[in-house]
Amino acid sequence: MPDVEMKPADVKPVKETEEKKEESKPAPLSPLAEIKSNVVLIDRAVTTLEPRFTHRVLRTLTALRKRIDNSVLRNAVESLYPKDHSIKKTLLAWLPTGPSSSDQAMDVDSSARPSHHELVPEAEIYLRLLILYHLLASEDTQEKALELANQTAEKMQAINRRSMDAIAAKIWYAVDRAYELAGELSDARPMFLAAQRTASLRHDDEAQAALINCLLRSYINYNLYDQADKLVSKTTFPPSASNSQFSRYHYYLGRIRAVQLNYTEAHTNLQQAIRRAPPAKTAPGFYQEVHKYFVVVELLMGDIPDRSLFRHVVLEKALNAYFEIVKAVRTGSLAQFQSTLSKHAAQFEEDHTYTLIIRLRQNVIKTGIRRLSLSYSRISLRDICVKLHLDSEEDAEYIVGKAIRDGVIEGRIVHEKGWMECGTQKNAYGPEVSEVFGRRIAFCLDLHNQSVKAMRYPLNAHRKELAAAEGAREREKELAKEIQDGDLDDEDLGPDF
Repeated sequence: MPDVEMKPADVKPVKETEEKKEESKPAPLSPLAEIKSNVVLIDRAVTTLEPRFTHRVLRTLTALRKRIDNSVLRNAVESLYPKDHSIKKTLLAWLPTGPSSSDQAMDVDSSARPSHHELVPEAEIYLRLLILYHLLASEDTQEKALELANQTAEKMQAINRRSMDAIAAKIWYAVDRAYELAGELSDARPMFLAAQRTASLRHDDEAQAALINCLLRSYINYNLYDQADKLVSKTTFPPSASNSQFSRYHYYLGRIRAVQLNYTEAHTNLQQAIRRAPPAKTAPGFYQEVHKYFVVVELLMGDIPDRSLFRHVVLEKALNAYFEIVKAVRTGSLAQFQSTLSKHAAQFEEDHTYTLIIRLRQNVIKTGIRRLSLSYSRISLRDICVKLHLDSEEDAEYIVGKAIRDGVIEGRIVHEKGWMECGTQKNAYGPEVSEVFGRRIAFCLDLHNQSVKAMRYPLNAHRKELAAAEGAREREKELAKEIQDGDLDDEDLGPDF
């Protein structure tokens, strides 16, 4: 029998499949079409009482506000409102006059075209939010943005609709940003406090979370850490707040605790802020800011940050000065620490970490003393003073005595002969190790609990399982009854019974 030649199966070229995939991808909407589509979603959220549509609109806000300009906003307002409408005139008054772009008006999906009925007030507030972000992007229109922010906040509070809560949280952040760019952040504090009380009474969790963060930002900006701590103690941050709001709250809380010398709690809050923060490439500024404080707090706790942290693409350039501080603390060189501090003092002042970094001087000295205790069994106070660049032997004696009392080194000071005798090193196992393991276990349990709370379960899923279990029990009872009555034999039951 002759061999049959097997023909290879038809294999589609890779290029053809890739071209088909590219063709199947829908073309991205233009900014004008996206605004109209978002207005339709907001209207649906109000009519159906489904806030998820509003949240879907707000998720696109970060990318959309980078693509809008005067012509896009003007065309959106003119197409959404009929001619001679009062709201239309009010919104167009905030935009500079200019020719409308007919090209963008033509590139609109017909399915995203809103109906001709009156738009809901939430749509107007959303358009005001877009205009406000556009005005804040330019230094020439920041004063105009402040006027629009005040007017929008007053109108939003006068309307008072629960379907506006998600947009209101974004509005309050934009108002805070407008006051900050105008240099009048303290003037907005009474308005934020009144709005926070109102949001708390109305159980408006989203606006309440945004307002608490705005108030903490205002207090910290003016170094009012005591008032910020009182606000934290008197308020309860809503547990249903978004991850971005939680991240900001933990960041501010970490800064407050670091100033209050509570480094352990500050380290925990900054860790939570990093975990809950948006991806590094999405929000690089916030990611860098949190890590600057995280590195300093970790040094103040006596730990050395991981070297891979300073090789991160987003953090490498921003943490260059802090990496030099870490090297000075790690080697225990007081001269290197002082030179690095004076070299990058301007950057530390700008980052508001200068006062915290000054506290690291004691850590540098302790590290140097620990290295000396490992190298020498006995060393004079004069040599300690020279090696650590201290002012006098009295300072060296005081610092060594404090290090011995705090348990940094094992040894004793011989005052008569003016030297320090170093003892044997402490055992690596003891209560300190159990405390470290206890903190790690507590962190893992807390992470597990938060992960369980974040899971979403289908409604009434347990009822199906209960019904199935009840049906199985009924079948077992019927089967047992038939066996007792003698209606079934062993052969009828089958071999698996």
